[in-house]
Amino acid sequence: MDWKLILRLSLFGLAMAVATVSLIPPSFEPYCWLAIFVVCAFFIARSRAGKLFLHGFFVSIFNCVWVTSAHILFATTYLAHHPGEAEMMNSMPVTPALMMAMTGPVVGVLSGLVLGLFAFVAGKFVKPGSPRAPSVR
Repeated sequence: MDWKLILRLSLFGLAMAVATVSLIPPSFEPYCWLAIFVVCAFFIARSRAGKLFLHGFFVSIFNCVWVTSAHILFATTYLAHHPGEAEMMNSMPVTPALMMAMTGPVVGVLSGLVLGLFAFVAGKFVKPGSPRAPSVR
C-alpha cells in the first residue's frame, strides 16, 4: 500500500471537510465529490499497478476522518448551513455530534466502495506511469 499517495489524495477530503461546513451547499456537494473521485481514481491508476480498489477504499476512509472531524468540530456552523440535516438530527434521540460520529464511518465505507470501484475501473484505461498527466508522487 502506498500510504503517502493515500494521504495526499485524502487532502481533497480535508478541503471538502472545511468547504462543506459553510461554503458548499448540500445540493452541489455530490458533484464536487464526483469530481474528486474521478481525479483520485485517475491518480491511483496512474501511480499504482496493483491494489487499486484498496487504495481508493482507504482514500475514502481517510476522507471520512477529515469530514466527520470537521463536521463535529464545527457542528453549529455546519447545521446552520444545512437545515435539512439539522432538522433530521434534531429529531434523533442523540446529540447531533454523536449522530455525525455514528453516520460518518458508514458514509466513509460506502464511499470507499465507490471510490475503490472507480479506481479499479480507471486502472483498465490508465496504466501506471503513462505520459498523460504528471504524477502525484
